[in-house]
Amino acid sequence: MQEKDFVSYEYKTLSVKAKDRARMIDLYEAFGWEVSGTSVSATGGVTLSLKRDRHQRHKQELNRLERQAEETIEAINGLERSKTTGACVLAYLLGIAAALLLGGGMCLVMLLEHSIPAMAGGIVLGVIGLALCGVNYAVYQKFVAKKTKEVLPVIDQTEEKLANLLEKGNDLLKAELI
Repeated sequence: MQEKDFVSYEYKTLSVKAKDRARMIDLYEAFGWEVSGTSVSATGGVTLSLKRDRHQRHKQELNRLERQAEETIEAINGLERSKTTGACVLAYLLGIAAALLLGGGMCLVMLLEHSIPAMAGGIVLGVIGLALCGVNYAVYQKFVAKKTKEVLPVIDQTEEKLANLLEKGNDLLKAELI
């Protein structure tokens, strides 16, 4: 009778955004995890099922590097979000101001029907409100471009740090095989 080698595994299941699927698979494979299954969730995310041999030689170091890599990916995602966050807030505020000016102009025209100066003032306020609505997207784009220009070098440095962590993890796995 032939003896079978038994390998005990540890398992991990995590949900990631669909756009981050390939990056997360690369991350976990660099630390000895194998993808045993993927499934798409109803919210548009992906659930990854992973397994790894429990008896790896450098498990503590791999776990430490894995945590650092996860934190680095979170930092990259935060930097990506920061490109549009301030611009969104500014666009919302500018949109609110434009709507208030447009509404104020309408109120002046409609409430003071027989007053020519009120009607002229209302029309001017309405035109200013419409102009702000029209310029809002251009302002948003300009602020996103400015913030992107500021944040891109930091993202590149963080991506390089992530690549170094993945290489260290992969080197530990290869050292185990030698």
